[in-house]
Amino acid sequence: MSYDTGWFKSTKSSASSNACVEVRLTDQAVTVRDSKAPDDGHVQISHSAWRKFLTSLR
Repeated sequence: MSYDTGWFKSTKSSASSNACVEVRLTDQAVTVRDSKAPDDGHVQISHSAWRKFLTSLR
């Protein structure tokens, strides 16, 4: 079964914040983009690299 979460912001983001990124989780990768300029491109990251990134933030 495949999945795609669609684009979302962190629950820690406020509606008035101008410094947010949006994330999209799919079977293939994690995709990140600037919420202020969503049409300017995105970065794809492997699931394992994303887990390492999140772990490093904790």
